[in-house]
Amino acid sequence: MKKNLVKGVALVAASVLGITGLSLAPANAVTRTVVVVQEVNTLTGLNTAIPGKNLVTNVDVLYPTGAGFTYWNNKAQLVRNTAFGTFKITKNVAGDFRVTYTIKKGLKWSDGTLITGQDLLLSHAISSSKWSIAAGMGDPNPATGDATNKFDSAGYGGPYDDHTFANSYQLSDDNYSLELRYDAFQPDWQIQGPGPSHVAALVALAKGKKALQTARTNASYKNLFEEAYYSSYEALPSCDGPCADDADYQDSLEARNDARKLMAAVAKKWSTVWNITTVTANTNPLLLISNGGFMIDTIDSTSATLKRNPLASVSGAPKVTGNINTFVFKFPASGASFNDVAAAQALANKEIDAYTGAANAAVWSTLKANTDATTIQASSATYEHLDIRTGTANSGANPDCAATYTGPFAGESTRAKDLRHAFLLTVPRQLIANTYVGKVFDPSTTANSTVLNSSLVLPTEGNYPKVIAGVKTYVDEFSKSQTERNALALALVRKYYPTAGVNTNNIEVNYLRNTSARRADINLQIKLEAAKVGFNVSNVGNGAWPNFLDCNDYDVADFAWSRSAISQTGSNAQYITEGGNNGYGWSDAAVDSAFNVFEGALSATELLTAQINAEKAIYSHYWTIGLYQWPGVASWNKDLKGLLFNPLNPNLVWNYWAWTY
Repeated sequence: MKKNLVKGVALVAASVLGITGLSLAPANAVTRTVVVVQEVNTLTGLNTAIPGKNLVTNVDVLYPTGAGFTYWNNKAQLVRNTAFGTFKITKNVAGDFRVTYTIKKGLKWSDGTLITGQDLLLSHAISSSKWSIAAGMGDPNPATGDATNKFDSAGYGGPYDDHTFANSYQLSDDNYSLELRYDAFQPDWQIQGPGPSHVAALVALAKGKKALQTARTNASYKNLFEEAYYSSYEALPSCDGPCADDADYQDSLEARNDARKLMAAVAKKWSTVWNITTVTANTNPLLLISNGGFMIDTIDSTSATLKRNPLASVSGAPKVTGNINTFVFKFPASGASFNDVAAAQALANKEIDAYTGAANAAVWSTLKANTDATTIQASSATYEHLDIRTGTANSGANPDCAATYTGPFAGESTRAKDLRHAFLLTVPRQLIANTYVGKVFDPSTTANSTVLNSSLVLPTEGNYPKVIAGVKTYVDEFSKSQTERNALALALVRKYYPTAGVNTNNIEVNYLRNTSARRADINLQIKLEAAKVGFNVSNVGNGAWPNFLDCNDYDVADFAWSRSAISQTGSNAQYITEGGNNGYGWSDAAVDSAFNVFEGALSATELLTAQINAEKAIYSHYWTIGLYQWPGVASWNKDLKGLLFNPLNPNLVWNYWAWTY
């Protein structure tokens, strides 16, 4: 499987897309306005802000359908998208940091509705715990005993949530500017602000509508959303005497109840209606409104087809300069493991036009032999890792699995830490890295490839050597020979299982992975070594693996994080208690404190110190370990121009507007 989950820093409102009626066309169509991109996962939903839905394939398919204030280029530089609007710091004093966003006037959604500041308000509703609680939507952290939040969003937790207020969003009188207020300067302020969603369509969905609405109706629905958004959290006026007898109080109460009722209905729709994997002519067009260069046409189990948005020139997306009219994202065959060699051959056959993935030696050989393709090896901000469940903070557990985690690694007792420590020591990281990095490009090499020793910094990043030096004790232990590490692991296991040894199967470990040959092999190599110290590790793939990352039935999980941004706080969501990407129940006050430091302004020296302290905190719990940073491999039809590989996700379609034959 390709890159698996997207690692970002803050959620913005998911764009809703647009509909037309164009059928799939072959990659080698005579008109040469159709491009076919091979995906290595199957699409799992159309709202990437829902927990478990931020799959790379989902992002690739949706990226051309939405636009906002920024995007990342192929040099990992943040670019301000002035086609959509502008933003700037408008106040920066102690305790009061403000950024004002202004949408360019005249922009339109694909249904012709004007894009206004009201379309930014949803971003706060799905990212601010304080707004959610004040608005009666519930506490995003059900561990507190309060009602579960009505917005099923992965955006709660982290620096944005920590440093905003319920009333952090204020619209301008003309509805085209929005002021965002924080309680302190934010180091990642440029990338954690709002993004647009068609709120009129959300209101229409909440009202049960199944067709696009008129401009007049949409304008009224925007006003309804704005009123409900603000009225939901406004405090009720004080009353003299019994409040039941105070007409003003009762009017305000009734108005707030009506507002909360509408927002609850919007929350229910937002949380559910885009969790679809099929789009046909019968799909509700309200689900398919776009402000990107393209809009979704059809989706089935084999592919997703996007057609040019006729209003792209006024949508806020970067100007489309290429001649592509149709994007087709091809998915693996239903029920089958993805075959990268077959994808490389399909590119040679011109059945597809572009591919990027986790190459092995056979894939690389096939790609390089294709003289009709441009093939590159580049740096990729994607990395393979192994995570262990603890279930310490269990509030986000998957309801389709065990209610609590009771496996061998549960909790933060000395026993649990020792067993996690032992398991991670057995992982043959050097063998795995050699196989899936160095030997991809030179099968005869005997040189060792770089093993990933950091959970925060990649080997291609400047601070990596210094961070690794700062956690030398841990790195040295995990860099010992396999025989030495197995001996250390066995000693830890025998503290609790005195007879443990080769193939004694003392400790059952249920391993979550996908069904690809690469992941099956990594799983097998881990299984073989872990068996030498008493662990009995399963080796069965799960095609629906993203849905089970928060499942208490699994003890460990192997997948890759794919970075979508460069940020100081980008790893917080993985490791802090109840973080949006923390599906394993990890929770520790010292870890939380170490990561909270990243939310402040830091000098280069302070940042390095914070990174080392956070690494030490993670290592001390033995929750996770890195395997290797992916080599970036991509190949595309030589006739297709404008493609530039991006180390960040999305790797290829980030500049879809420039693709041309």
